[in-house]
Amino acid sequence: MSNYSSNIFKSILSFKESEISAANDFAQTFAHRPTWAEINLDALAHNFREVRRKVGSETSVIAVVKANAYGHGAVECARRLAKEGADWFGVALPEEGIELREAGITQPILSFGGFWEGQEAACIKDKIVPVIYRAEMAETFDAAARAANTVADVFVKIDTGMGRLGVRGRQLDEFIDRLISCVSIRVAGVMTHFAAADEPERNSFTEEQAMRFREALDKFAVRGINPQYRAASNSAATFAHDRARFNMVRPGGVLYGLWRDILQPVEELTPALQPVMSLRTRIALLKPVPLGEPLGYGCTFSTKRETQVATLPVGYHDGLMRALSNAGCVIVRGRFAPIIGRVSMDLTLVDVTDVPGVATGDVVTLIGADGALSITAEDIARQASTLSYEVTCGISERVPRRFV
Repeated sequence: MSNYSSNIFKSILSFKESEISAANDFAQTFAHRPTWAEINLDALAHNFREVRRKVGSETSVIAVVKANAYGHGAVECARRLAKEGADWFGVALPEEGIELREAGITQPILSFGGFWEGQEAACIKDKIVPVIYRAEMAETFDAAARAANTVADVFVKIDTGMGRLGVRGRQLDEFIDRLISCVSIRVAGVMTHFAAADEPERNSFTEEQAMRFREALDKFAVRGINPQYRAASNSAATFAHDRARFNMVRPGGVLYGLWRDILQPVEELTPALQPVMSLRTRIALLKPVPLGEPLGYGCTFSTKRETQVATLPVGYHDGLMRALSNAGCVIVRGRFAPIIGRVSMDLTLVDVTDVPGVATGDVVTLIGADGALSITAEDIARQASTLSYEVTCGISERVPRRFV
């Protein structure tokens, strides 16, 4: 056995049995750079059941798997969520929906961003339901459905205060006038999006949005349009705004155990969610560095003592945010180890001087748990002044996902 292999073997002994199995299985499966993301599908299923428990069986659930399931792997996550009983899947654009269809997903798929010119036929063929927010979109999709000799479902989006996509209240009458002339499309649902459901101090604004949405639904009803689905609640609203739930919710981040930066830790609101992603790598190189030596791009860090420095084969292209330079930390052998110097594109340095027995090949946790310690995506987001969603979405595709 080589020294490198021996060190890997010794380092693995310090991890609990499940981590040993995960690390060994991964090493056998992937013969390349030892940086990977573990996706716990049982935790995903647990989180979906928490959503279902919260909203009840009468409320339809769109499981949001856009942006590669927030970086977790859309196809595998959708397959597991389908088994758990997801009613619909939500994607950002038709391309994401087509990928799910090609993977065998049969549940209805809603494209939140609608479609782009030339995608109409593909949406109809693969039964991707687009969100419509302009009259011209409705007419274009109607023409495509008529050409395909079918009646195609759509959702209509109402802009009640988010200010992105959607029909504004003052434009709604004219929009409906044009919509009812489209005989080859059917309004399966009407939706809106809350702008501040995660901010309790803005509850009055969320309530105002819900009121505007009800007024829009009334206008549809007067014109004889009674959609089966009425959807407004994102992850935060699903848990924090029962009265604004209507009959369909679309949880996203909470499915992946991301909630601490969108929900207040109030006992009656805090869901028993589990993180789904862990990000790990291994030490590629160890070297002693004397006192006073600068390290990394820009020489932004200088050693304050003789330092044992570990080089990790992971960088900002993998999703380890550059904002963590000289600020973040990792876990090695059950100890926190600070990131030193600037995070570069492919490599990162950490100070492992205070980690007893540290060795080349040791597993390093960047997101996830190691023994009693953990680093969450929310922890990283707080350090980087961003949202946990950006952290997990930023784990690039060159980092293989291992589904456990």
